[in-house]
Order: sequence, then structure tokens, then C-alpha cells
Amino acid sequence: MLFYKIIVTVDGNEALPHNRSDAGYESLINILNMKSEDDYQRCGHAHCFFATNISDKAISFVAIFKTKVDTVSEFENFIRQTDLKIKDISLEETLLRQTRITAKLAQHRNLFTDSDAIFKGFGINDLYSDYSETLLDGNIAKDDLITKSKAMLLEETLLPEIERIYTESPVSRVKGHPVHYLVCCDDRNKQKEICRILLEALYANERIQSKRISYVDFDSNDSLPNRSYDAFYKSCESGTVIVHYTPLEDRKSNRVRPGESLIADLCDTAKKYRNSVLTVFCIPSECSKTKDYFLEQLISLPLVELSEDKACGERAKEYLRNLAEKCDIRPDKQLYRPLEDDKKLYCASQLRQIFDEWYNHQLLHRVYPQYEAARISTSEVIKSKPKGSAIDELNKMIGLAEAKAVISRALDFYKVQKLYKDKGLSADKPAMHMVFTGNPGTAKTTVARLFAEIMRDNGLLTKGDLYEVGRADLVGKYVGWTAQIVKDKFKEAKGSVLFIDEAYSLLDDKDGLYGDEAINTIVQEMENNRENMIVIFAGYPDKMELFLNRNPGLRSRIAFHVPFHDYDTDELAAIAELTAQEMNLHFTPESHSRLCEILEAARNSEDFGNGRYVRNLIEQARMEQASRIAQMDYEEVTKETLNTLTAEDIPSFGVPHTEEKHRIGFSA
Repeated sequence: MLFYKIIVTVDGNEALPHNRSDAGYESLINILNMKSEDDYQRCGHAHCFFATNISDKAISFVAIFKTKVDTVSEFENFIRQTDLKIKDISLEETLLRQTRITAKLAQHRNLFTDSDAIFKGFGINDLYSDYSETLLDGNIAKDDLITKSKAMLLEETLLPEIERIYTESPVSRVKGHPVHYLVCCDDRNKQKEICRILLEALYANERIQSKRISYVDFDSNDSLPNRSYDAFYKSCESGTVIVHYTPLEDRKSNRVRPGESLIADLCDTAKKYRNSVLTVFCIPSECSKTKDYFLEQLISLPLVELSEDKACGERAKEYLRNLAEKCDIRPDKQLYRPLEDDKKLYCASQLRQIFDEWYNHQLLHRVYPQYEAARISTSEVIKSKPKGSAIDELNKMIGLAEAKAVISRALDFYKVQKLYKDKGLSADKPAMHMVFTGNPGTAKTTVARLFAEIMRDNGLLTKGDLYEVGRADLVGKYVGWTAQIVKDKFKEAKGSVLFIDEAYSLLDDKDGLYGDEAINTIVQEMENNRENMIVIFAGYPDKMELFLNRNPGLRSRIAFHVPFHDYDTDELAAIAELTAQEMNLHFTPESHSRLCEILEAARNSEDFGNGRYVRNLIEQARMEQASRIAQMDYEEVTKETLNTLTAEDIPSFGVPHTEEKHRIGFSA
């Protein structure tokens, strides 16, 4: 489908009525709309013209054509019916999105009543918005395309295709696309440049009729119904769709993300419109599973694969020299040092990375030597400590060695991924989903909250909030509710941490009930939201093992298992001291000894609460202190008295009571 912007300049000395108050204005609009409708019916809905603006000497129109014809002749036939005397006609192809905007503005000016009806008539009213467009230049010579291809190391696959495109067909009137294309390249900008060279050649040889290119980016969150693909492809007839598909492959399985059904729907639509829409699929060259799956789905669609050449030895050096010449800087031995192995092959993006590193070094030390002694702050980033108050709060907490180590590894990993990206290497962002196992009071929820804040403070999560949920928050009352409830919770927690406490409560006595529906949906959403969200499951160690075994895909999606061990007596005493300090209290040596005795005894009790027990113990000690101080004379109470917990203030709170037993027949 082709979209045009047309401006006609009228002949004559009198100005056109272009304001509502002008005499003849309503009559002119009525004539234009009536003739537009007549022409639309006459051509069998093959094209449509409608006015979008009127000035004193010109009228602007938008035109929609299903296929490429002699647009100027068709427009001249239409304009003759209006009895307007035309001096000049200016016509140029434009974008669908711009056509929609222009139509809305024209409706606002009351030039016609319903712009949506126009697009509905062409079957393109039901379009999703996540696409971009551009126009080809349409006037680049073959020699220039060949020069560009050679400069980009595209001689082995792209140059032969250019020659095939410029070979005249013996049956030139037959329309359709003999082949479509698969561009395998890791660099997104390089993908676009390959496509542009290819499409300029196709347009010059009328293999595509429209200059308009529509780009669609698919990631792990895309899930579009098939009718949206259909309407979108219909809008692109006579033109080109470029699909940028950048998955995160699960290298531990054969799955490709986004899901296989999404790829199947996309490929089915491409095959349906194979003769009217050219499709170019762009996939990173390293994603072999994605490529194989696309090829399986497109088995009936002939594909020509285009990819970067691999260069070594003198050819690789020549490529680097050409880059240096373009930047007006003389190459030296340092530029070629990474190429010492003459047999190692490099693609253009790798050579570009080598050049960029050398060039930046030359700027710093050769072109501007005054900066050699300057301290460059970016070099310290990789060594810098994590930012934010949350990391300080975590480090002050007692114990938790495993949790602290996991967070430290996560932050280090992301720093190294930044280096990978800066060095031009692949840097996949892995899932960070976790399992926290431990008894009550071992700070699982507190660490989850701090972890979310740390990830936000260091730019690894966008929001960094903690969303704590349980079975009651995830399981619906009726059939079909649970999956949607789980999806809503994941949507709400986007950019944050979703903390599922006592996750094993989702287990039902029988398979296939609401709990299983929740677990299956959780597994699916974990996969779909791995890049900007972290799910943490928490609970008792033995019960968590049962939970992880319920769904085969659950365990494989969890990156870290973090044990929260019970605190020993010294750690509990240290927690008690920190808690007391927050209340402006301190222990005497005697009360500290008493505290340790109580903690040691309490640790052996059933359902011991760890840190939770300590906080409750301190609260009880404050009450005991208050009762003691209340019995003292006012003059005896000092500031030190109020800030001190004595041995008698420490209660035997929660310590199991054991009665002294005597053997029958024996005295004590």
C-alpha cells in the first residue's frame, strides 16, 4: 500500500475560499468530498484522494493506493471532476503514520467527518503502534551501492545479490518476490545498512514499488494477535517489512524467546503476503537456535541469506587502513597488533571495534598529548564499590554471608557485562530469579527489600520496590481467574522484586488445580520478564524442595539458591546489641552474659524465631527495665539508668522450661 502527499497549485487570480467565513468555502469542501467518494467507488476502492488543507492558492491532498499505478494520471482524472483549474501538481510518497496524523488534523478542520472510516475501508484501521517507518532515497546508483558493500565487508553475499537484482527479468510484467531475505549480523546498525543497500537496489529495478520501509522490533514481551500482523502486512503491500528479532536464547534448552507461537504467527503472515510484501528477517548471527526455528517455519519461502564477510591478514589490515584514512589519521603498528594471527577471521564489526579502541587511544595520547597525565575517571568504574545506602545497610547486618556474596557477584557480573558491551562483545542479561531458604526470622524479607533497592541504586532495576505476595494474592476463586491474577501481579512488579513468601503454599493436594495454574503461569511470566524484574521464592528449605520439583521448568529459571542459616549465639547477641543501640540502650557486662545464656537456651526451642526472637526479647527487656525503674526513687534515676539494661532486665523469654525429674525408688 502506498501513501502520497499531493499539493496542487490552482491557476487564476482569485484566491480560494480557505476560511469557514469565506463565501463558497462549504461548497468547495462539499464538491471535494463528493468527488472523492465518486472516484473511490469508480476505481473499485483501489485508491482514495481526500483534501487535508486549503490555502488561498493551493490545496493539499493525501492519497492511498493499494498498488502502484500511474498516480499522477489518476489524480488528474479526479481533479478534473472538481472543475478546478490546476497550474501545478507536486506529488511525493509519504509514511503511513504521517498520513494518519494529517487525516486527523483535516478532520479537526472539518474537511471531512470520519478519518477512521477511510483507513477502515482499506482494512488498515486495526494496527498496533509499536513500529517505525522510513523512506528510501530511491536515487542511489548501482556503482555507489557496490562501493558501500565493499567498504562494509559485504562482498561474499551482498554483492552477488546486487548483481542478480540488476539482471533484467525475461518476463518483466509478472509481479511478485522470487525470494525474501535473512540478514544475519550482530550489530543492529549494520543490519539496517545492509537492508538499505539491498532495498535501494530492489527499488531501482522495480522489484519493490514503494519507498516505504516498516521496521518491527520483537522482544520477549511481545505477544500480538495474528489479526494485528495481518492488518500491518496489508498496510505494507507493495513495500517492505523489516523484522528485527533479537531474542534471549535459553542456552540450557532448545527454546527460543519470544515464544515459538509468536514466530509461527509472524512467519505465517509473511508467507500469506509473500508476493505483495517483501520481508527481511534480521537475526543476530550468534543466535543459531532462533535462525533454525525461523527456517523451519519459512520452509516454503525462499530465503537468501546475507551476512558479513570474514577477513584476515592483509584484507583485515586494509579495512583498518581505510577507516584511518577516513578519519585523517596515519595508522601505525599498534593498529595492526590485534591482527598478529594472520589466520584469525574478523567480521567488520569486530574490526571496527579494534579501530575504535586504537583511535580513542590516539586521540588521548597522540592528537591531544596534554591529557596523558590526566586522571580518567571512567577507568575506575569497574573497580568502584556498589552505590546507595541500601548496600551499607546490608553490610551492617549480622551474618548473612551467602546473601551478601550473591549480591556482590550479581553486581560484579553486571559491571563485566558493561565491559563486554564496550568492547563490542555479546552481553546477554541473564535471569536473576532466586530462592531464599531458611527458618523464620533469618532476615529473608529484609534482604529481599535491600536487594531490590541495591539493584535500583546501581541501575540494574528501574523501580527497585518489593512486592510481597502469598497464595491468597495469586490464586483466584474461580476457574480462569488465577492466570490473569498472576499476570497482573507480574505487570505491577515490573522493574522491581516480586517476593513470593511460603511459595509451597501454592501446592495443592491434587495436580491440575488452581495452585498448579498459578505455578505454571509464574514460570511463563518469569521467562517473559527476566530482563527488568526479579522473582524471589522464600520458605523452609525442605518444603521449598517440594515446590521446585512441582514444575519441570521452575528450577531451570532460578539463577541463585541462597540459604539463610540460623544465627549462632554470638550473632544473635550482636543483633541484640544493634537493636538496643537503635533504642539508645546498652548492656552491662553482667546483662550481656545473661543475654548470651538466654539466647543459647532459646536456640534449642522449637520454632525458634532467630532475629525476630531477639527483637521480641529486647522489647520484653525494656518492659522489665520499666518495671524496675518505676520502683526506684526519682532522685536515684539518672540518664545512665534509663539507657542501661541490667542482668535482671533480661527475661527468660521463650526458653523451654524443663521440670526436674526423679527416678522411681530413688531420692534426689
